[in-house]
Amino acid sequence: MKIKSEEQILQWFDYFHHHPEVSWQEEGTTQKIAEILDELGVHYRRFPDVTGLIAEIGEGDEVVAVRADIDALWQEVNGVFQANHSCGHDAHISMVLGALLYLRDEPLRKKVRFIFQPAEEKGNGALSMIERGAMDGVTHLFGVHLRPVEELSFGQYAPAVYHGAGIFLEGKIMGTDAHGARPHQGKNAIDVVVALHQFIKSIYLSPFETYSVKLTKIVAGGESLNIIPGTVDFAIDMRAQKNEVLHLLQERITEGLEGLKALYGLDIESSWKDYTPGAEVSQEAAAIAEEAIRYVAGDAAIAPPVITSGSDDFHFYTIRHPEVKATMIGVGADLAPGLHHPHMTFNQSVLPAGAQILAETLKRV
Repeated sequence: MKIKSEEQILQWFDYFHHHPEVSWQEEGTTQKIAEILDELGVHYRRFPDVTGLIAEIGEGDEVVAVRADIDALWQEVNGVFQANHSCGHDAHISMVLGALLYLRDEPLRKKVRFIFQPAEEKGNGALSMIERGAMDGVTHLFGVHLRPVEELSFGQYAPAVYHGAGIFLEGKIMGTDAHGARPHQGKNAIDVVVALHQFIKSIYLSPFETYSVKLTKIVAGGESLNIIPGTVDFAIDMRAQKNEVLHLLQERITEGLEGLKALYGLDIESSWKDYTPGAEVSQEAAAIAEEAIRYVAGDAAIAPPVITSGSDDFHFYTIRHPEVKATMIGVGADLAPGLHHPHMTFNQSVLPAGAQILAETLKRV
């Protein structure tokens, strides 16, 4: 049965890998998962207005849940823009389905819920599942994510991944155009965006905190080189390891923008976009995952928790439901050159073991 299950997990991966779909368009992926669940005789719920689905096995009022993200990125691969599973979500689907396969005939302490979530790459797919009851009755939640080789070696597993928090700001500086020979008649938006850049570089928080703020877009001027532009479109990428530090940075940026408006006598429109919270890891959940790793793969396979500046909307589940004990398991799979690289590859032989670790984790709650 074990060999058959391993082969099945790899076959599932092969299908999802070759049929990537971008966020909110995962119709074929959702349909394939539903067909697999039908074959396994597992009850599930689909939704008329969003992709993804929720499946359950076992009985009881209390629920332990596991999340698989199912979308792919849209990126250029060999000169062609296409959907591409360069973040490993095809592997996550396969491991979570594999965990279900290992568990479906096992005695369970609680009901086990499998959340196949759309649109992780958009940062709001988790919220869609929360709104549709994914967290009802849940006491513990687990996730899984392949990790780059510089974070975890092949065959190593971390009981927790500490993602950072992230948010974007999009804005527009609105001054007044002027002739290049008469700068005093306008309000130069480039002066303001340069001042904004300098202000960002002057933000100092505790050196014991990890954070970054940087301009990632500046669009100004046109074809006429003798016009001083009065408008600039800009964007800021902001990250911090802790949610409270990110919120403090937001306050500083907001204050800075107000100051620049007053100093230069013009208007600046801005709005925050795509907030993704940092990890709120339960030590109890991480300890359960560590026990499962030790049982399946041995003591030598246990790695320390991974701390990464990347983000994942998985953590919305615990932000919205702080009573839930959650952790994400990191999987070392010789992943290179890196996550989101268009030619990312990894050693697929790790998938059955990852599925077994997930199954053992869910069983132990």
